[in-house]
Amino acid sequence: MCRDRRLDRRLRTLRLRRRPGPTRPSARIASGRPHGRTVAALLAVSVALMVTGIVTSAPWAIGAFAAVWPPTLFAAFRLLCRWSGG
Repeated sequence: MCRDRRLDRRLRTLRLRRRPGPTRPSARIASGRPHGRTVAALLAVSVALMVTGIVTSAPWAIGAFAAVWPPTLFAAFRLLCRWSGG
């Protein structure tokens, strides 16, 4: 019975707190919120590396694409989530 009361109190006082958004542009960059220009640049670099890797089969281009592509997808996903309000 005592455990149920503690759990009930914990669940009642559980609140999701949102931190206020940063006001300075440098703080936005440091917080990990990508800009549209940043994502567009990452996409352009990724596509250029992909095309270079396909055309030349150069290992450096394929490796560079493999290194740049996951952060590009992550940044694009974060940007889309921010734009959609989620």
